[in-house]
Amino acid sequence: MSLNLIISIKPKYVEEILNKKKRFEYRKTIFKEDVNKIYVYSTSPHKKIVGYFKYTKYLKDNPEYIWNKTKEFSGISKDEYDEYFNNRDIAYAIEINEFIKFDVDINPKEYIDNFIAPQSYKYINKNVFDYDTNK
Repeated sequence: MSLNLIISIKPKYVEEILNKKKRFEYRKTIFKEDVNKIYVYSTSPHKKIVGYFKYTKYLKDNPEYIWNKTKEFSGISKDEYDEYFNNRDIAYAIEINEFIKFDVDINPKEYIDNFIAPQSYKYINKNVFDYDTNK
């Protein structure tokens, strides 16, 4: 059975996703379970889930290789990237295909008891939101 995830992303990078300049989301760790959709939580001051994308794949390699493969659609500067992966041997890049922006952003606290924004990612039940997410 596949699950869904919520990932936290800073608002400036969410904007880069929305304007299609960011098609890879970088992570220091990656999920272990089979994932269907990845919901994007825009962090403070926004604090809302803005949409989702269907998970297809991620890249894993050393940070320099990942940067060279993804930099055209990184949505961040090389300095930001290097700072994020400082002293890391492995980098992950989750591919963002066809981001679906919600008409109305979702306050996750209305759907998930005791919601706390995930540091990296959080698994959620497939039908946690009471609208049709089976697009």
